[in-house]
This record gives sequence, structure tokens and C-alpha cells, in this order.
Amino acid sequence: MYNYKKSTPLGYSDAVAKVREELKKEGFGVLTEIDVKQTLKTKLNVDFEDYIILGACNPPLAYQALTAERDIGVLLPCNVIVYVQGGKTYVGAVLPTVQLGKVGNPELIPIAEQVESKLKKVVDSTARK
Repeated sequence: MYNYKKSTPLGYSDAVAKVREELKKEGFGVLTEIDVKQTLKTKLNVDFEDYIILGACNPPLAYQALTAERDIGVLLPCNVIVYVQGGKTYVGAVLPTVQLGKVGNPELIPIAEQVESKLKKVVDSTARK
């Protein structure tokens, strides 16, 4: 398992807005945004359901991770997704304990646990209406 995902009763646009709001509450900013639906249409001329990837960063925790492991930037920012499949809206986030656990640096584990706890709160809050 590499992500934490739940369905939400919210529609796609409302779920994206709620995720942004919840990320902010947890100290994250959105650094990157990929509209997968639009990108696939533009690049491949294929139709795809609504899907967005938000690259979220919590600056104090990112700084701690970078201080502990300089190359950790290849695993940043933390991706949070919102998408529609079969008429249902889903929200999910990467599990930092899985990602950073692969690095083998024990200093990263408590940082990853903090980030993961915050991302799970974002998903859980968005899954509730």
C-alpha cells in the first residue's frame, strides 16, 4: 500500500476546494498542480474523467527532511489526488512512511510519521461532508 484513499460524497470541484482548505489547515501549501484530464486531452487527445494531482509541501517538515537527507528532494512534494471514477469522487495521498522508509535514514521516520498523520487528516476531513 503506497497511498491512503477514501471516497467522498462531495462532487469533484467541491472536493478539490475542500482538499486545498484542509491542506492549508495542516500547514501545507500547494506548490504544483497537474490537471490530468486536461493534460491527457491536450497531449494525447484522449478523454479522461476529472483528475488532479496537487503537490503539497509543509515547509518546516520539508526543511527537517532536507536537513536529515539532502537528496530527499527527489521524493518531494507530497502528492494528493482528487479524481472521479465511475461517477464517484475519491481523494488520496501518498504515504510518506512508505516513501521515506525506503531511504533507510532513521532520522526521516518521525518526520514521515508527522507528515502522514497530517495528510490522513486531510483525506479524512474531505471524505466527510
